[in-house]
Amino acid sequence: MPADPALAPPPATPLSDAEYQARTASVLGCIEGTIDRWLQDDVIDIDTSRTGGLLELALPDGSRLIVNTQPPLQELWLAARSGGFHYRWVEGRWLDTKSGREFFDVLSECASAQAGKPLRFTPPSA
Repeated sequence: MPADPALAPPPATPLSDAEYQARTASVLGCIEGTIDRWLQDDVIDIDTSRTGGLLELALPDGSRLIVNTQPPLQELWLAARSGGFHYRWVEGRWLDTKSGREFFDVLSECASAQAGKPLRFTPPSA
């Protein structure tokens, strides 16, 4: 089924390589910081493993979420049980290239579904 053009995000906002690297590093760091707080507060035990621009989240049930930077495309990718998603920087947010949905909303939904409990990731402060 083709994507609904009404839901698709506007064109990506052009970024320099340095801006892209800074924005994606901020996203990965924000995710890691959220998980560190959850561990400290005994919310959930998620193991993280980061290699360069790839962040792997191992959930208690053995499932994984993978967030991966794609510098040549200036995209951020998310792999989850529910599928794979590609995001571009658009007007100050990472938006899905097909649905237009925001990265942290989808990450939260996928993490919640795989963890079996509500989890909420929020974007880094500007």
